[in-house]
Amino acid sequence: MKKIAVLQDISGLGRCSLTAAIPVISAMGVQACPLPIAVLSNQTGYPSYYSEDGTDWIGHFIREWKKAGFEPDGIYTGFLAGERQAEEILKFVHAFRGEKTKVIVDPVMGDGGKQYDFFTERLRRQMKMLIQEASVITPNVTEALILQGGDWRQIYACLERVREDRTAYQSLVEKLAVSLREQYGLEAVVITGCHYRAQQEERVGNLILQGERADWVDSPKRGGSYSGTGDLFASVISAGLVKGEDLKDCARCAVAMLDRAIGDAVKAGTDRNEGVEFESYLSCLWKRENC
Repeated sequence: MKKIAVLQDISGLGRCSLTAAIPVISAMGVQACPLPIAVLSNQTGYPSYYSEDGTDWIGHFIREWKKAGFEPDGIYTGFLAGERQAEEILKFVHAFRGEKTKVIVDPVMGDGGKQYDFFTERLRRQMKMLIQEASVITPNVTEALILQGGDWRQIYACLERVREDRTAYQSLVEKLAVSLREQYGLEAVVITGCHYRAQQEERVGNLILQGERADWVDSPKRGGSYSGTGDLFASVISAGLVKGEDLKDCARCAVAMLDRAIGDAVKAGTDRNEGVEFESYLSCLWKRENC
């Protein structure tokens, strides 16, 4: 069975990070090997939470996993709690990345045209160094622009102006993905959370750029923004990548699962901090039904 080392935080409340990644990767037929880089009582969207930083644990995991002869087929990273943690994760990648190991980076830095509060210029530089080790990255539009550099806010504003024109919007995002692929030498770029209108309907699109091939997978926009949806999507991509599956097919399955889970959350009036009710649809991933 393929194995993925998953370096993310774990929250007791709120379906995100490891509590999203482990069941999804397992349902895809891949063993998830978690390294919790932080432990939280509940995810950071809640009004208050307790957090224990796990940066100092990473070195211990490296030593013990080396003793055990651990050879992961994939290494998957998400939210990073700070600059020193990024440095330690780079050490982990250098320690365990083999010739065939796939490295998947979900560069959590911002959303909706804004940087997160914890974002610093040094963290951006560290993230760029990590991405230089990656096979595939899964940023949202804001994160993709931050990684590209330059006056990214101006480009984001330009994208917002053309949201009513799906063709123009998608063309700009595809150029952005090509730029990132070439800049960082990536196998594939997946850009998530692209909001545009198509046939008078709000859609949420995801671009999958593999080599010269650009594919879009989208779904109707339902409700607001829910915790952990990006983690769920990236986890499907990660598992599919190490199994050698087509990323467009993986994205289609992820979107089908999320569309139903978000629909259930909207009907139930679930608080966005709790995340979406994806558990009922994990069978869609291992059976590959209705994808």
